[in-house]
Amino acid sequence: MATDKPRYTVSVDNELFKRIEDFRFENRFQTRSEATVELIRLGLESLKKEQGKNTLSENE
Repeated sequence: MATDKPRYTVSVDNELFKRIEDFRFENRFQTRSEATVELIRLGLESLKKEQGKNTLSENE
């Protein structure tokens, strides 16, 4: 299953690996890559929301 999407490798410690695997199975992702992409997306969305809150509080 070839893809034109960019690829890279990430190394994690055993605890983080276990947390990613737990997330994968709890959310029924077929692959570890899909679960990892979702975790990254969720993290980036959370950061964006947090930065928006900080910007709002600075403007008050």
